[in-house]
Order: sequence, then structure tokens, then C-alpha cells
Amino acid sequence: MSDIAITISLLALVAVIGLWIGHWKIRGVGFGVGGVLFGGIIVAHFTQQYGLALDTHTLHFVQEFGLILFVYTIGIQVGPGFFSSLRRSGLKLNGFAFLIVLLGGLTVIGIHKFANVPLDIILGIYSGAVTNTPSLGAGQQILSELGGNSTTATMGMAYAMAYPFGICGILLTMWLVRLCFHVKIDEEEQHFQRESGQDKETLTTMDIKVTNKNLDGLRLIAVPGFGAGDVVCSRLKRGDNLCVPKADTEIHLDDVLHLVGENEALQKMRLIIGDELSVKMTTAGGDIRSERVVVTSEKVLGKKIKSLGIHQKYGVVISRLNRAGVELVPTANTTLQFGDVLHMVGRTDVMNNAISVIGNTAQKLQQVQMLPVFIGIGLGVLFGSIPFYLPGFPVALKLGLAGGPLVIALILARIGTIGKLYWFMPPSANLALRELGIVLFLAVVGLKSGGSFVDTLLKGSGLEWMGYGIIITSVPLLITAVIARLYSKLNYLSLCGVLAGSMTDPPALAFANAIKEDSGAAALSYATVYPLAMFLRIISPQLLALLLWNFT
Repeated sequence: MSDIAITISLLALVAVIGLWIGHWKIRGVGFGVGGVLFGGIIVAHFTQQYGLALDTHTLHFVQEFGLILFVYTIGIQVGPGFFSSLRRSGLKLNGFAFLIVLLGGLTVIGIHKFANVPLDIILGIYSGAVTNTPSLGAGQQILSELGGNSTTATMGMAYAMAYPFGICGILLTMWLVRLCFHVKIDEEEQHFQRESGQDKETLTTMDIKVTNKNLDGLRLIAVPGFGAGDVVCSRLKRGDNLCVPKADTEIHLDDVLHLVGENEALQKMRLIIGDELSVKMTTAGGDIRSERVVVTSEKVLGKKIKSLGIHQKYGVVISRLNRAGVELVPTANTTLQFGDVLHMVGRTDVMNNAISVIGNTAQKLQQVQMLPVFIGIGLGVLFGSIPFYLPGFPVALKLGLAGGPLVIALILARIGTIGKLYWFMPPSANLALRELGIVLFLAVVGLKSGGSFVDTLLKGSGLEWMGYGIIITSVPLLITAVIARLYSKLNYLSLCGVLAGSMTDPPALAFANAIKEDSGAAALSYATVYPLAMFLRIISPQLLALLLWNFT
């Protein structure tokens, strides 16, 4: 067999053993996909014993491509809700991430000074303890610039010793917080959904009878409040007649308007229009029907609702728009994206014609457009390769293959569509690519770090380095987790995402996602803090090297 064939076969073996280990649970808690790393260490140990040759180029490609797949699909998943989350709670979450990095740096300084650990060793341990490979590269480069060429080779071994237990430290912190604070996962998920407005439809309805004499004979669009776009009138009842009103429809006393919007906006409209009715308006027995329609037609992607002419041609009103779990009040200027769910109200005889304009083809929701996937990955890799030069630093900073694809994926998912290209990805396809990526990445990391793992652990300074790594991992995480949970009352699922994101650790995110599948809370907070955390993780070893070198 060729070296490439042997390498691929061993990667498959690592995945099988690692995923099997990941299914082991202690008191309901397991490593999940993180078990692949330990599977790699086990296989690497025996590979070295029997002298099997692995193709280094294949391993390098598989590792980097797996990481790219993972972070890109994470960005696509959380992109639609990322920017709203950033506005809502981004400052607080990034503050906790910054605190973790700061405490980690202070811990490194303390160990270096009081335990007399050489600078190259402590920087290698630091990079492994925070599970950040770009941090290792940045540390090696800065030591080379400072004239420490002969010592940078030992950083890799220190990194390998600390890395596996760096992952364990993050998982252990999540587990300890869960036990110490008696966290109930289902309650945390409910709290998160209430905070993010996903536990129920954020829009409500109200039937209001027109009693304000000043509105008699006035066109609907002229009624104060409708022009702001916060409320939509989807039905009008006059006597026994029920219809879908248009903007120029005249309203009269005793008309009943069925309004859709947020509760605060509806209460304001009630003060303007008249009295709220306790009996809800119904379409039963009439020729008005409502439908939930999914945007799948490529002809309407990126277009504004007013340009479709649905209301003018068919008298159909779009009363609600659900995008990535967030319900919005649509306006004439709202741009449609693939996968948007519209709540449409109109006459039965013309509703199907209006639906055909939107698409509503269930089959398209299960298809993946591969062209946008590779465009996004390509742009992400290019963006991550752009160097950023800061005054006083001899080494250029880069987001790398992990940060670049994530940032681009967040942006593209927020844009949604460009022409006929759409970045919507079915959840099942996203999950498959995400799991494949993280398994490949961890399998290679395990194979690379496992060869000398046992010898260094038993015969060298491995145990000592490992102990320092555990301190660097655990102390900042535990302190920040207690502060965030005890004083800031941060949601547990969001906290897990912050812990994983602050360490830029995909395996920890995979573990956090598995705590409550399909939640999205951990992934959203991970993506919120990841860009800043990645920047800090790359720049922190350079700052530490410069600081400690001057005092050595």
C-alpha cells in the first residue's frame, strides 16, 4: 500500500475508535466528538511502535480542510442571528472572552516567574492549553525574531502535551459549572429562547373595532402608525363581509381590523383606532385563507416585497416573515432571502397564484447549492491570509484558516442571497459537513501529537508541562465562569459557547452543541466572541514573548 492509502486508512480507524470513545458517558457526560483526539493519540502510539509511515502532506491537508469545513458551516448556521446577537449581548460576551484571555496571560507570567519555566516551553504550553494552533505559530515566529531560534523547536512538544488536556479542561469546566450551579438544561434552553424571542412567535395579533370618529372615511395608509411599518393589517371585517384590505382601502366606524405586530406597537394602535375585541376574528366559513409559504423561487431572491406586486395583483397580504427563527414585521422594502417563511393572507381563489410567485417548493429546501459553498470557502481562506500589521510588532497578524472562513461565512449568511446564489444550507447538510470537518481535524491532531506522547509523559517533563497546562486552562475558565454565572446570570448554554469561543476550540463547541442539540445558543455565543478571541489568541503570545523576553 502507498503512504497515502495507509494514512487515509489510519484516519478512518482513528475516527471509528474516537467516536466510540466519545459515546462513553460518566454521569451522563461524555467527550462526544472530542473522543476522536484521544483515538488519534492511541493509534499514533501503536503506529510509531510498528514503524508505519504516514504521508505528512496528506495529514496537513486533511487537518486544515477539516477545520475550514467546521468553522465555515458554523458561520453559515449562526450568521442570520449573529449580528442581532452582537447588538443585544455582544459587548458582555466579548468582555468575558477578554477576561479569560487576560487571566490566561497573567497565569503564564506567574508560572514563568515563580516556576522558572523557560520562555519557549511556557509559550508552547500556553498555546496547547488554550487549544490554539495559530497561537503556537505566532509564538514561534516572535521567538525567532527575538533571536531564540535554537529553542523554538521545543515549543511543539510542549504544545502537544498541553493540547489534549486543554480540551479536557474546557469540558471539565462546563461539567463543573453544570454540577455546582445545579443547571437544568431544558430550563436554560427555555430561558434562552425567551431572551432571544424564539420561544414563541414574537409577533401577536389584535382585533380592534374602529370607534375613533376622526378615522371614519380615512384611507388605511393615512391612519397614524401604519406608515412606520411596525404593524400590518391582514384582514378587515365590515358587517358580515371579510376582506384583505389594501393601502388605499377606506375604513369606517364599526369596522374590525385584524392587526399583526409586536405587542407594544399593537397597544399604541389600539389607543388610536378604538376598542380591542375579546373574540378573535376567524376566516372559517369565508373565502379568506392564510398560508405559511417558504421562499424558494430564485426569481424573487434579493427582491423587495413591493417589487413582486403580490398585493396589487392578487390582494394578498404578507403579515409576517420568519427568518432563521426570528419573526419580523415585513414592510414593502423588506428584501426576501431563500428559506424565509412568509405568513400570507388572501382570497382562496387567488392564493395559489400568489404562492407560485414565492415558490414554496419543499424539495428545494433539501438541496445544497455547492457553488456558493466553495465560493465562500475560497473567499474565507483568502481573507484569513491577509496580514495585518500593527506598530511595534515584527510579525504580521492573520485570522488564518480558522478565523477567515468563519468571518466570511457570517457575512454571507447575513446577506443571504446574491443574484441566484444563496447561502442557505439545509440543517441536515450543515450538520453532516460540520461533523465531517471536526472529525478530520481532530483525527490528524491526535495522530500528530500522539507519537511521542507516552515517552514524554513517562520519561521526560511531560507530567510537569501537563500540570502547568491544566492550570493555564482551568484557572481563567473557572474564575470567569463563576463570575458570569453568579453575578451576570449568564445563560448556561451561552456560557458554554463563550468558554469554547474564548479558547477558539471547535471540539469544545461540538461538546457544547451536544448538551442541547438544535439549540443554537452555544454556537451563537461562540461565533459572537470568536473573532475577537482569535485576534487576542494570536497577539497574546507575541505580547507575552516581548514582555517576558525583556525581563529575562
